[in-house]
Amino acid sequence: MNIDGKAWRTIWLEPDSGLGSYAIGVIDQTLLPHQFTTRTLRSCAEAADAISTMVVRGAPLIGVTGAYGLMLALQADPGDTSLAAAFEQLNATRPTAINLRWALERVRAKVQPLAPAERAEAAKAEAAAIADEDVAMCDAIGNHGLAIFQQLAAARPGARLNVLTHCNAGWLATVDWGTALAPIYKAHRAGLPIHVWVDETRPRNQGASLTAYELAKEGVPHTVIVDNAGGHLMQHGQVDAVIVGTDRTTRRGDVCNKIGTYLKALAAHDNGVPFYVALPASTIDWTIGDGVAEIPIEARSAEEVTHIQGRGADGAITTVQLTPTGSAGFNPAFDVTPARLVTGLITERGVAAATEAGLQELYGND
Repeated sequence: MNIDGKAWRTIWLEPDSGLGSYAIGVIDQTLLPHQFTTRTLRSCAEAADAISTMVVRGAPLIGVTGAYGLMLALQADPGDTSLAAAFEQLNATRPTAINLRWALERVRAKVQPLAPAERAEAAKAEAAAIADEDVAMCDAIGNHGLAIFQQLAAARPGARLNVLTHCNAGWLATVDWGTALAPIYKAHRAGLPIHVWVDETRPRNQGASLTAYELAKEGVPHTVIVDNAGGHLMQHGQVDAVIVGTDRTTRRGDVCNKIGTYLKALAAHDNGVPFYVALPASTIDWTIGDGVAEIPIEARSAEEVTHIQGRGADGAITTVQLTPTGSAGFNPAFDVTPARLVTGLITERGVAAATEAGLQELYGND
């Protein structure tokens, strides 16, 4: 992540005061885009809180944070009871994204057979490996997505390529590069004339606050739009492709992403606009077939609907109420887009059809 000329990852190890122990550094995403602040997480409880309050967010990043959270727990107490309690505490923070449980199970499997004195170091190594693998996978996703954008651009030589995205699936949602935004960054760096329509993504405005922040720092031309403008732009030929991320993908190719994604997929389908979903292998849930029926949808606080955070004229970050006092709010954080609406799944291994056979072609031997 390039921020004012300095390269950042979204999560990193920091030496802690204890002999041989470590803390975790993260970017506080709740204060972006108005304030860039880092936080130090020194305990499993702090890691769990950072995930649940969305200091860190995005399926791949919360998986890595969870993995490091187990390391923090094992530094304090490497026993079996501590490991089990930390696993449950971290796993309960965000129920929809499959990456979190996947990363926790991977670290647990690594450390359980070891003597307690060896567990914290092993957890640190495994969490670091997961983080590095995430960067490599996102880099590869970017290359495969770039090929798609190059084909679209070649069909319209000299014309600007307009891509619409929803929520934030960029650097801030992963360790680096991002999923849906990785092909955009690759295209921009390759000199393609790419422009991004950025959905604001209510209620937490991850598009307006996070995606726009990233694109601005990278110098990618972009325009923030209200969520309901996407269909209008597609009707008037101003969107060449839609690309989004996903928090959980079923073995049949259904994708679960930020609330509002399904409506964009319907509009894209109606207007003949290709709809791509970018994801690493860790986001595939092979145990689930029907996403609408089987994926648990996180319901977050109604206050995210009734209130909004921004920066006032005095420069202070503040929260204001939008709705009448007493009006109820309902806040499902995700929806499911059926595979039939997905043009292709852009993975680190290539582009798959949004079908069980398509995914098996890439991952069947794993």
